[in-house]
Amino acid sequence: MKLLQTIGVTAALLASCAHSSPMPLRKRFGKSGDVIRGVNLGGLFVLEPWITPSLFQEWDGSDRKVVDEWTFCAVLGKDECQSRLQRHWQSWVTEDDIETLASLGLNHVRIPIGHWAFAPSDSEPYVQGQIPYLEQVIQWAGKHNLNAIIDLHGVPGSQNGFDNSGKFGGIGWQQAQENIDRSIQAVEGIARIAAKHADIVDAIQVVNEPAHWGLSVDGVIDFYRRAYTSFRSIAPDAIMVIHDAFLSPNDWGRFNVRGWDNVILDTHNYHVFVRDRLTMGRNQHLEATCEDAKNVRGFNNQLWTVTGEWSLATTDCAKWLNGMEKGARWDGTLPWEMNGPVYQGATCSGQNSIAAWDQETRTFMRQFAETQMDAYESGSGWFFWNFKTEGADDWNYIELARHGLVPVPPTDRVYSRYALDNDHWRIRLNSTWCHE
Repeated sequence: MKLLQTIGVTAALLASCAHSSPMPLRKRFGKSGDVIRGVNLGGLFVLEPWITPSLFQEWDGSDRKVVDEWTFCAVLGKDECQSRLQRHWQSWVTEDDIETLASLGLNHVRIPIGHWAFAPSDSEPYVQGQIPYLEQVIQWAGKHNLNAIIDLHGVPGSQNGFDNSGKFGGIGWQQAQENIDRSIQAVEGIARIAAKHADIVDAIQVVNEPAHWGLSVDGVIDFYRRAYTSFRSIAPDAIMVIHDAFLSPNDWGRFNVRGWDNVILDTHNYHVFVRDRLTMGRNQHLEATCEDAKNVRGFNNQLWTVTGEWSLATTDCAKWLNGMEKGARWDGTLPWEMNGPVYQGATCSGQNSIAAWDQETRTFMRQFAETQMDAYESGSGWFFWNFKTEGADDWNYIELARHGLVPVPPTDRVYSRYALDNDHWRIRLNSTWCHE
């Protein structure tokens, strides 16, 4: 497999910037070096109405509330759900998509999947059959020189209550030991696939976004310990990825467990779901990203730190982003703490369409993309969310790349804090937005 020189020298830069060595990796992360540059294949094996609204459109305004994969299957019944999802699995991610992602200079894909693919229960409406399609995507990734992380995106009872866990509503994951046991069963199922495709699948994320506000953090760490032991007996060379549970960077040290190796911490950075980010002006978004860089660079000295989800969205205007049939904070159509829009006259019209963006907006989006890439490569890399969407361009990496709004390849940066000096990447800690 080809080694991208730019990735290798960036990895050397990151190592030289560290004040101490992170927890050791027994092997390089992926075929192309230690810096991850990837995208998520979201919406494939775990439905989200905002990514593929066409799958949910028939229930818009209906008395039957279909808001996630659980209710999608519950309302349709298993036979019809199976039929529709098989068509979806066959078409949402194609080999052409994977080939395109490789041509954009990426080196990884992150593949979210739910527990129900590996640990089904008669008490749940979900259907199975995902695994052959999962293995097909993995094989395509390998064919096109990409590595893959398999991400357990939803667990029994839901770890966060979000629709992207498979079931919207309460956080019930830790309320029954059976839920934990079935989660481990799912991790082990993923590990068997990782072992089968060890040259392609280099990491397993054992649970996505466990929400600390509805869970015992000690219980989350106990689960990480058990998962570490369980899947390492099956896929000993796979790297374990753990999420920060939305804790403050000041608390990330709780996840640095003595005796572990080949473990990566995953953190997610969005600018649209909390007031302090959503209300920022454009330069403030860039400056806040510089602060994120300090966090990931600092903790990368303890555990390799990857930003597993980020986007170019600065509004929450994407249709159903906040849930099926829900509006947006941005224009005040979703009830929230400001009791109205972000500013008087704020509108969602054109916010998610590249065709509607003027040149100033397009320039900002490119700056925002590069600033985030710089920031997250201060750690161990990044995965953009998402590879594509049906209608939200600020979340659609392929569409952004087609319009020059993300660099292709990712190292071809105009506004970057990195500079190539005698074939070595050097980071300038100070730039227009970053002052360190």
